[in-house]
Amino acid sequence: MKFGMNLLLWTDNLTEEHRPIVEKLKRMGYDGIEAPVFDLNPDKFAAIGLWLDDMGLERTAVTCRGVDDNPASPDPKVRALGVANNKLALDCCQAAGMKIMAGPFHSALGYFTGAGPTSDEWKWAVESMRQVAEHAEACGVTLAIEYLNRFECYLLNSAADCVRFVKDVNHPHCRMMYDTFHANIEEKDPIEAIRVCAPQTVHVHISENDRGTPGEGNIPWAETFDALREVNYDGWLMIEAFGLALPALAAATKIWRRMFKTEDQLAQDGLNFMKREWAKRAAAAV
Repeated sequence: MKFGMNLLLWTDNLTEEHRPIVEKLKRMGYDGIEAPVFDLNPDKFAAIGLWLDDMGLERTAVTCRGVDDNPASPDPKVRALGVANNKLALDCCQAAGMKIMAGPFHSALGYFTGAGPTSDEWKWAVESMRQVAEHAEACGVTLAIEYLNRFECYLLNSAADCVRFVKDVNHPHCRMMYDTFHANIEEKDPIEAIRVCAPQTVHVHISENDRGTPGEGNIPWAETFDALREVNYDGWLMIEAFGLALPALAAATKIWRRMFKTEDQLAQDGLNFMKREWAKRAAAAV
């Protein structure tokens, strides 16, 4: 098992100035970080990959698409831009040595039509993602498609949705991820959802119900870790938390009040929590 921290708690644009934060995460005992890939500049990420190598930290990526580059858009030019930008994000991943690209890059984040996805939107999204998956294979990266709650997107809102989508794309480099926050909102049984999506799951976000410190809210953590162990999941447990450091991101994630004391406290307590809970289950299995 690998334990990681998503850097969106601090920044949506990783640069050299954030190196002290990443170094601190290394000292805490993290195996790696998840970097936002929104600035689609492969040269920049090649440099970031070098200093992450120097630190001995592994890394994954998170990215998303918007209205102007929506891979599920009825406008073929917009869809083409969505495919192009997803491919460029993959180029950034390859440059930085990131083997997993996670996130809601299947459709436009925060955009709604007032209805669920049409059969055409589904078809367009699948066709777009198949092209992206082919480029992912060339880059040595695996896609981890993320389903979101109904307040953030409308194409994929459940594990069953995501499983169906991945099966329709039908490419070995197109898989999915499980996020405890979104599952807590959308799944009638979040634990059964882990079992449902296990064959396609390559990444897991550990996120509390209030987006604060994992283990301090009402996510059914014991059952969640039990189920991950049951299905033999052995990838990343990546903390995803949000705060008030980035006003635009706080607005997008609807964070209006502080959910934790400090970012450092969240990172350290969250890591301790994950390691402790996983160690219990590893010991019980011996």
